[in-house]
Amino acid sequence: MKKNKAKASSNTEKEFVFEFRAGKHNCVLKVPLQLPVQENISDLHGRLMLLHKIPCYLESELKNSLSSFVEKETILDYDREAELALQRLTTGDVDVNKLTSAWTRSYVETTLEHARPEEPSWDEDFANVYHELIHSPASDTLLNLEHNYFVSISELISERDMEIKKLQERQAAEMDKVMHELGNTLSDQDVNAVASQHFDAQQVLENKWASELKQVTGIQKHEYQDWVVKLHQDLQKSNNSSKINEEIKVQPSQLSEAADSGARMFEEQPQLEESFTIHLGAQLKTMHNLRLVRADVLDFCKHRRHGSSGAKLRRLQTALSLYSFSLCGLVLLVDNRVNSYSGIKRDFATVAKECTDFHFPCLEEQLEEVQQVVLYARAQRSSKHKDQPETQKNGGDDKSKNVERNSSNILPGEFYITRHSNLSEVHAVFHLCVDDNVRSGNITARDPAIMGLRNILKVCCTHDITTVTIPLLLVHDMSEEMTIPWCLKRAELVFKCVKGFMMEMASWDGGVSRTVQFLVPKTISEEMFYQLSNMLPQIFRVSSTLTLTSKH
Repeated sequence: MKKNKAKASSNTEKEFVFEFRAGKHNCVLKVPLQLPVQENISDLHGRLMLLHKIPCYLESELKNSLSSFVEKETILDYDREAELALQRLTTGDVDVNKLTSAWTRSYVETTLEHARPEEPSWDEDFANVYHELIHSPASDTLLNLEHNYFVSISELISERDMEIKKLQERQAAEMDKVMHELGNTLSDQDVNAVASQHFDAQQVLENKWASELKQVTGIQKHEYQDWVVKLHQDLQKSNNSSKINEEIKVQPSQLSEAADSGARMFEEQPQLEESFTIHLGAQLKTMHNLRLVRADVLDFCKHRRHGSSGAKLRRLQTALSLYSFSLCGLVLLVDNRVNSYSGIKRDFATVAKECTDFHFPCLEEQLEEVQQVVLYARAQRSSKHKDQPETQKNGGDDKSKNVERNSSNILPGEFYITRHSNLSEVHAVFHLCVDDNVRSGNITARDPAIMGLRNILKVCCTHDITTVTIPLLLVHDMSEEMTIPWCLKRAELVFKCVKGFMMEMASWDGGVSRTVQFLVPKTISEEMFYQLSNMLPQIFRVSSTLTLTSKH
């Protein structure tokens, strides 16, 4: 309030005079105005028209006259202030040195040519170094080192699971003994006390292992980044870089040894897949690749401890394209809570923790950042909703009520993105919020889940994600109500909608060739899979087909 009063005291008042003729009468409108005018000229003009009942045919003339008056008097007012400032300067009331210093500082801060060059961050430097090394003979060594870290984390997780399992078995035996003595020597309070002790013991053990895993992954990330930077410096400084490259080449590939030594029991299960090539577009047609795949959604994220050569190639491909213009994305269907504590989110978090991410923050840190963004967005939306008239508020749907109940939740059709460098075939994961409505058979092309897919494809176009995997049936698991007619109807809807979205891509990205993978659950029968594979070319009008079945 003090600031406004001080500002108002420096204003000058001028009288605006507007002469006009109303019928046989000559009228004069006189209005005192504070200069410079702080409010919008259009708003001021509307108030004058309403308060003084100016005839409507004078609306344009009044507005032009008012605008000219305000502009002219404002310039004169600024000129008077400038003359007074020059007078104070000539009389010595103002220190010339301080004034020039202030002008120089303001000019330097607001002029681009005087701005300091932006210093590259550690993440940018490491990204450039890694990109250069992964495209050199050192790539095999990098993959072996990452695999060694992955194996050590896997062993630590196995040890944790074994210790937790032993504790649960011991606690189950103790609880059985307590239940046998219930009513004899022990009461309900004793049983509750034992259960509470068991819960506390499990929490202590889980927290201990979580802390240890966090510490180990932090050490691995620090060591890995330092080693990569040092290797790059050695290659740059060495006069005989070819010798270093040869030494890197001859190091044994532990991934290959693991595949040869053991263990066929860890081979991938047969996977059904069919691939198609399509051309979409009205005038300039663009070629896209489509795949229909029967697999579990987390199969695109998991690394195999005893992998085959195919697993190593996928790992190499993911690493090569990490800092490129051809990223891979995956759509994960989640509930409206931003966390990793239940359902598919918990399973995905478990997979993400099995291997250290050397390039991006861990999943928990990314989810915390997403949570803060969601809270901020909800606060902004809530403030705008309060500013709306009551008629608009009453005409709204139940979405605003859901947001008011829990502002940290997201709505169906909304999604958040997490970045990863430690997954098998994926760089970015789109966590798309869906509700129980997707399990019904009556959703339409305007359903939030379908519109969410459209927005995801648009993000893919603007962020160089050229391969995206989409759950075709908008579910990850099958249930009893999902009959063959249900599957065919849902697949037809998603196929047609995605086709329309892909045709829009030409206006989004100028016609870039992309790969869209339609994923169906593993529990789908082969007969159902082939019915879906026959439907796809009919809807997309496939120009050529490449069929791969029983892929290993």
